[in-house]
Amino acid sequence: MKNLAPIMLVAFALSACAATAVEPIPGSITYGGQPQSRLSKAPVGSTFTHRLIDQNGRRAEETYIILPDRSVKLISRRSIEFDLVRQR
Repeated sequence: MKNLAPIMLVAFALSACAATAVEPIPGSITYGGQPQSRLSKAPVGSTFTHRLIDQNGRRAEETYIILPDRSVKLISRRSIEFDLVRQR
């Protein structure tokens, strides 16, 4: 049982390395490189979201993290369902 923990740790580390990165698409903040302005007041490691229309014409929300050099990294993208609100 004690020998299983190091094996599981190595397996977890390898699976994290195999994860694919989210690539910027047209409309992403980092599409074509880093933005000219840097986020100087936001804490390193904090995240923020950005909404856009994806390559399939659907609404999407991206999440970015602020890196120690004040650049931003795209860490996730998800499709957004339209909220259908009835108006009276």
